[in-house]
Amino acid sequence: MNFDTFMTRVEAESVQELLGVDLIRVMRATSTKEFSLSEQRALLLEQMSPEQLLANKKSRDVLLDLLRTEEAQVLCRILRIDDAKPFSSLKRCRFGRENLKKLNEFFSVTPVEEFQEDVESHKLLTRVMPSYPLFAHQLKASNEALYLLRNEHRKVLLHMPTGSGKTRTALTIISNFLWAQPSSTILWLAHSEELCEQAASEFETAWNHLGSHEIRVVRYWGSEDLSSADMNQAFVVAGLQKLYSRAKSDIAFIGQLGSKCSLVVMDEAHQAVAPTYKTLLEALFDPFPSSSLLGLSATPGRTWDDLDADEELARFFGRSKVRLEIPGFDNPVDYLIENEYLAKPTFRSLLVNSGFNLTDSDRKAIQDRFEIPKSVMKRLSENEARNVKVIAEIFSLARYHKRIIVFAATVAHANVLAFTARANGLWSYAITGGTEQATRKKLIEEFQSDSNDVRVLINYGVLTTGFDAPLTSAALIARPTVSLVLYSQMVGRAMRGRRAGGNSDCEIVTVVDSALPGFGNVGEAFMNWEDIWE
Repeated sequence: MNFDTFMTRVEAESVQELLGVDLIRVMRATSTKEFSLSEQRALLLEQMSPEQLLANKKSRDVLLDLLRTEEAQVLCRILRIDDAKPFSSLKRCRFGRENLKKLNEFFSVTPVEEFQEDVESHKLLTRVMPSYPLFAHQLKASNEALYLLRNEHRKVLLHMPTGSGKTRTALTIISNFLWAQPSSTILWLAHSEELCEQAASEFETAWNHLGSHEIRVVRYWGSEDLSSADMNQAFVVAGLQKLYSRAKSDIAFIGQLGSKCSLVVMDEAHQAVAPTYKTLLEALFDPFPSSSLLGLSATPGRTWDDLDADEELARFFGRSKVRLEIPGFDNPVDYLIENEYLAKPTFRSLLVNSGFNLTDSDRKAIQDRFEIPKSVMKRLSENEARNVKVIAEIFSLARYHKRIIVFAATVAHANVLAFTARANGLWSYAITGGTEQATRKKLIEEFQSDSNDVRVLINYGVLTTGFDAPLTSAALIARPTVSLVLYSQMVGRAMRGRRAGGNSDCEIVTVVDSALPGFGNVGEAFMNWEDIWE
């Protein structure tokens, strides 16, 4: 149906109703001529486009009443509503985006945005989408951290759950520092090569969109070296252990590096007060009053129940912490899951009676060092009944998940599980600290690929942080731990949400040995240390 032709049906009374009494009164008061019906119709279409007339309920109802019965019935069928009483049905119909599209098509009306003619120069309003955006909750955290670093404190810990975009948020903060001090250097510290490369690569992406000037990205880990010239106007990513080793032999070098930095960033900052790292941070930061220190962590505590260790971390950062906060949610993890930034986790326990009891010395070691002794881990990894259950669970998960990550109790345990699963037909490989770097890189890339076959990566000690495989939807934790930090990191490997490139749901299976403690909900970890920081 042609809309212009259809408009000839609109009589004077209807035109005047749509134009409005006030407009008609003004027209008559300011003009001596009488407006013909066709002129009134033309004026109406100047006031409101056909699309606007159909989108507005008042004008739409007036126009729909002008349809012939058979036309109204056809429109009802197009809209998939009852056509027995077509006019009543049309007025009750909800005209959302899809129904309005159908209504426009019925009247042969092309929405304004579908026109391709070049009118850019005449537009008063355009929309520009950022190429490296932050979600609202990330932007709020970024702004709060910036304010504290510049106005109240030189040290801030940014506390955001695993999978909520700590790195992206931190890089926005870093960009602000580089805009304000373009000749300065930023130093990013991380404890693993995976975390280092993740930071360097993500900065390259971020600065490509946000950058204001040329800057060099310097990688200082593994076999790489760092010279004095590399320190100038750069984004330096350094392995903590490598930099600490350099500091022991050349403390002047560390002072020179610190003097050039406007900002030092430490990833996994709950480790900041470990003796070696604390010494390094103090050498890089304390002598230079114009520099700032930003810590990043999903778990702003060192342990689960050692208040003294957690208190030391809070004191180190001057109790200055920016926590991800969402209005209406006591725990932001709930919001992130509800809005699919994090996958909705299903937690299951795989109960195992390993057939042995902890000795008094085992219990003392757990109490004193907050870790399960290697001797206990070894006994668990060699327990046949336990391994049979773990292997069976891997194959059970493989029925529903394409990417599965398994955390083993020891290096030998990882190798045994991987070989057994592979021998039974699964793509399954182990990655440990002893895995050759090239092999590790190749296996991770194959696991991260979007191929449709099931792939299982079994590791010990290397993939709890800095490992990004968004398609991972299941984690099997066969490594017992009394560290809430470590447990949260392992769970986080499978919790990337759909809006962050991951999954809507994930499954977390924790092997619970009858003689050992355990955890069950990653959301609890986020709030565990709040009282220490207050």
